Amino acid sequence: MHIVTTIAGSDSGGGAGIQADLKTFQELEVFGTSVITALTAQNTTGVTGVFPIDISFVEKQFQALVEDFPIAAMKTGMLYSSGIIQAIARMIGELNIPLVVDPVMIAKGGESLLQQEAIEALRSSLLPLATIVTPNIPEAEALTGRAIRHFEDMKQVAQSFLQLGVQCVILKGGHLAEPLYAIDYVFFKNGQSFSMQSPRIQTKNTHGTGCTFSAALTAFLGRGLAMEEAIIEAKKFIQLAIMHDLSIGNGHGPTNHFAYQQHKEACEVIIHET
Repeated sequence: MHIVTTIAGSDSGGGAGIQADLKTFQELEVFGTSVITALTAQNTTGVTGVFPIDISFVEKQFQALVEDFPIAAMKTGMLYSSGIIQAIARMIGELNIPLVVDPVMIAKGGESLLQQEAIEALRSSLLPLATIVTPNIPEAEALTGRAIRHFEDMKQVAQSFLQLGVQCVILKGGHLAEPLYAIDYVFFKNGQSFSMQSPRIQTKNTHGTGCTFSAALTAFLGRGLAMEEAIIEAKKFIQLAIMHDLSIGNGHGPTNHFAYQQHKEACEVIIHET
């Protein structure tokens, strides 16, 4: 049994955060464990409250897991404060397992999920430990201070991450002005790169896409897949989750975590060397 861990915030609406991660882990047949960094009061229409967990209790959750379970891979999501980030980085630094960092900053409704002063802590403390970092375009711009308008900008932004010690950068293209396709760009420390292209789906039900994609990636790495294969399968997982949405709630509804097991044979992702 492969055991994986998510370190993130709780989403009371169930579409993102810890809840989305654990659903994804279950669907991909890994045993999910969790460290909760913050409680949020939210649904599909937005976040109405954030209650950060005391740092000492975040540490206690983490220690309880690593003392008992042979964890195969970890991911981080909403970390909220510099204190939590530094504590998590200190503990993860003692392990030697794949780490996926999803640099969660802004909720779908626009609410901040990362304090401004925590951005530098994320850059300096956690990213150097990351196997893979999975920012969307606004997150990548905020973390590197570089605007992204063209592919050349993407390469420069990716290099900024790689120079921090990250082994692989996935720049998610959902925010790009490409009307027909969602294109994600993958850059490795060894200089290799490729893109993943899938049809853009016209839907408002995209709550938790970043959490779900990074959780799927963590699950596949925890199962022992090679990095490139894990990335491509995670792309299929989130593509199907968006394509077969659940239409739940009055705002940005959640993706469908059941869809991959039901439809994975019918999903095609086009890979291009870049």
